[in-house]
Amino acid sequence: MAPGTQRKRIRKSPSDRRAEIVAAAAAIALTEGLECITLRRVAEQLDVRPGLISHYFPAVEDLVAEAFGTAAGAELDALLPADRSTGTPTDRLARFFVLATGAAYDDISRLWINARHLSRYRPVLRERVGRQEALWRGRLEDLVRDGVDRGEFRTADAYVTTVQILVVIDGLGAHANTGTEARPEVVTRMAVSTAERELGLESGALSARGAALGADLTGTPAPSDADGSPAGSAT
Repeated sequence: MAPGTQRKRIRKSPSDRRAEIVAAAAAIALTEGLECITLRRVAEQLDVRPGLISHYFPAVEDLVAEAFGTAAGAELDALLPADRSTGTPTDRLARFFVLATGAAYDDISRLWINARHLSRYRPVLRERVGRQEALWRGRLEDLVRDGVDRGEFRTADAYVTTVQILVVIDGLGAHANTGTEARPEVVTRMAVSTAERELGLESGALSARGAALGADLTGTPAPSDADGSPAGSAT
């Protein structure tokens, strides 16, 4: 660049700029915590003035809630895609457990712990946490019902079974901050074992199916502009 020549800034559309701000805030939430989302911190992340952030989000609480929703929604879409055209219900559930119980999801587990704690004091975030939890329950319940309809699963109450599975997942995810290296295998498999038992599957069926699906199921979900919980999921 010649001396004195200024870099030409590309003017983004309001929707693109807003999405960029939310994505930056979601990245901060995952790596530093929701408390670290401030107008100044997000502005530093994007190399812009804080006034630009406040133009789109006059109240930082709205940005915090959007950041959480974006990160949680990306996780939901990665773990339980809404598209049912790929694989059987058993395949999709096995894939879910392979991904949701991996170390790659520790950051999102910590984010759910963080969000649930802060939501006690922040009404806007509390509403968003509740919305994400409902989306989680609905997506997993749809999968369970699909399996029942196809004769792959057996359960008297798909909703109750869904909640049982998510309660165990949340319980395991609650320890993301304290380490899980010494956790016995029987404990690690509690969520899978609960699903197998409550869905009328043979013990070990989901683990075996998950192993057969291959090693390409270990990616970490990137935040996207989604609305919609994992490692620490949602009960």
